[in-house]
Amino acid sequence: MELQMVLFRMLVLVIMCSILNAFARASNVINRSCQEYCGNVSMIPYPFGIGNGCFVDDWFEIVCKSSNDSYDLGFPKPYLKRLDLEVMEIDITFPGRVRVSYPIFSSCTNVTNSTKNLKLEKTPFGFSENDNNFVAMGCNNSASMWSIFPDDSVSYGGCKSPCYRAPFTNGSHCNATNCCQTTIPSYLQAFSTTIQPKLSSSPYNGSNECKYAFLVDQNWFETNFTEPNPNMSVPVVLYWTFDNTTFYSLPTMKNMTAREYKNYTYICHLALVLRNPTNHCDCENGYKGNPYLLGGCGDINECTDPDFNITCTPNTRCENTEGSYRCVAAKNTKLSIIIGVSTSLGVLFLIFSGWGSYKVIKKRMRIKRKEKFFKQNGGLLLQQQLSTNNEVNVENTKLFNSEELEKATDRFSVDRIIGHGGQGTVYKGMLADGRIVAIKKSMVIDEEKLQAFINEVVILSRINHRNVVKLLGCCLETKVPLLVYEFIPNGTLAEYLNGQNEEFSPTWDMRLRIAIEVARALFYLHSAASSPIYHRDIKSTNILLDEKYRAKVADFGISRSVAIEQTHLSTLVQGTFGYVDPEYFRSGQFTDKSDVYSFGVVLAELLTGEKAISSIGARDTKSLAAFFVSSMEENNLFNILDNQVLKEMEKEKIIAVANLAKRCLNLKGRKRPTMREVAMELEANQMSQNLASNLQQKYGEIEDAKTEISKQRDVVSVSTTSSMDSAIAASSFDTQPLFISS
Repeated sequence: MELQMVLFRMLVLVIMCSILNAFARASNVINRSCQEYCGNVSMIPYPFGIGNGCFVDDWFEIVCKSSNDSYDLGFPKPYLKRLDLEVMEIDITFPGRVRVSYPIFSSCTNVTNSTKNLKLEKTPFGFSENDNNFVAMGCNNSASMWSIFPDDSVSYGGCKSPCYRAPFTNGSHCNATNCCQTTIPSYLQAFSTTIQPKLSSSPYNGSNECKYAFLVDQNWFETNFTEPNPNMSVPVVLYWTFDNTTFYSLPTMKNMTAREYKNYTYICHLALVLRNPTNHCDCENGYKGNPYLLGGCGDINECTDPDFNITCTPNTRCENTEGSYRCVAAKNTKLSIIIGVSTSLGVLFLIFSGWGSYKVIKKRMRIKRKEKFFKQNGGLLLQQQLSTNNEVNVENTKLFNSEELEKATDRFSVDRIIGHGGQGTVYKGMLADGRIVAIKKSMVIDEEKLQAFINEVVILSRINHRNVVKLLGCCLETKVPLLVYEFIPNGTLAEYLNGQNEEFSPTWDMRLRIAIEVARALFYLHSAASSPIYHRDIKSTNILLDEKYRAKVADFGISRSVAIEQTHLSTLVQGTFGYVDPEYFRSGQFTDKSDVYSFGVVLAELLTGEKAISSIGARDTKSLAAFFVSSMEENNLFNILDNQVLKEMEKEKIIAVANLAKRCLNLKGRKRPTMREVAMELEANQMSQNLASNLQQKYGEIEDAKTEISKQRDVVSVSTTSSMDSAIAASSFDTQPLFISS
């Protein structure tokens, strides 16, 4: 009886724990009565929401109110309550974006006007660097922006629009006609905009026209933008992040044990880097939905879309599973029909004919699909470029098939990702022959990115240098193009200098050798190649290190080849903040000396260990180039150098390299050295350093030899003295005199 009572009490306890656990989980579910739409926005997902209890905190509260626009007065639209910005679209898939309507800045006078945009300062929101561009419009409009960061540092950017009167039509984009655009820096929350009209001798000098400067969603701008006006607003894409308190208050993070976390269909990441907006949740592969709600991620049925079950062949059947799918052998119903009607030759003929036709049609469909992707990914344009260029041909660039590269990367698993670039994602893979390669999967291709992809293939097919990353081939029969490179195992120079490799620290000899190898590669591109090549994006993240820490220059997406007699290249300003030549930024003319300036920034990074652009630290300016030059002019060089450099190298050698870096960073391109001169000076510095080391070693060997000779002389002296003593002793017993011959 007592045993039954004990068992009954244990059962009640288990039931109560289950009820409490279910109640705890139910308390994390967002109220089903939350309004999910407003006006034209049909989905307002959590962590955003309308009404109490429907959003994660006040910054994500949405209010549905009437617009102030006269033409649609009374029509409700969603607004971020605290920022009073109209919400146009919310995307909670990684990395999380919200598109809002943001006013443009305009000036209709001939005087310089400025404005500050501080609305997002000290909020969880910022302007997405990958989705937005800074645009200036109007005849002879010189527009600039100062990006303002929390530590009061700033970053300068902008562009100048040329003066040519041409109407804007729907579907047009900024093509250097009364318009220019440039990229924006990372983690931007506040900025100041200045419009400075310029006079021109052109008959369309635009003196009575309005000038504009604004941030805008680059995809919307290229497809939907029309003639601007001073009172209009344009779409801008914002990222969002959570502070730690808000992040751990999310339903998917609250009271989660390690076992519960493992069993759910989402992943949540907490960023540990200051101002890095990556606090987010995401659905696991094979699931989609809202990862910020418990049970928000649902299974994807891969069998409904051929793009998700491409491993299944016509002879197999796709079967959906939880989080994935599998290919199972199809039931051979046709064989059963053939056996059942084997007496009818006519039916048998029809069955075999139908099966043959099906196979032929299926094969043609696969071929047409691959041909479609081949054309879509610029295959015809690539063939034209390679066939018209006598220096390269298609045979130099292997065309891989999609199955081979999918197998090499485990179907492009997230575990194989080794980096993200401006043109796409890089995966590590192993080919069937055992070679380890790096496979770059391009982003969704538009006309501009397609040109960059073709350009990189053509240029790398012409280059054969040990300090330039080698292109092994490409694949054009997939939805987006793929590039296959040799695998460079030790990451980028930026990671190496930032101390991410604790086992093999960057010594002075290593830094100098890397600088020489990069200089040799650029000298080869500028002078030794059959026609000069301007890289246009030299930076420490585009310099890779192989297994022996030898430098490999990479990422030729915006590089250009020029004729031998050509002195410069006129283009829209492209590049990376902190590395762009100021003279190129002002004139729009890129020369070989522009690459020299970018190399000077890398050389300054090698000497100081600092980043090219940094908002953290004690230096007065965000730009390393300006900080380095000003420190040298103030005789403050040794206070900014890396401790490893100061500890290992003589000051005279350091000063020689620092002076070379300063010359590369001269604001006037004609006063900068060529890459040939840079490479020769660095090699001379290395040779003098090695010579001094060899002399010191030989001096040590000479001193050791002198010591050894001295010891031998002492031994001989003692031996001779002993012999003479013996001879004298012997002479006392001998009547004949003793003669010692010399």
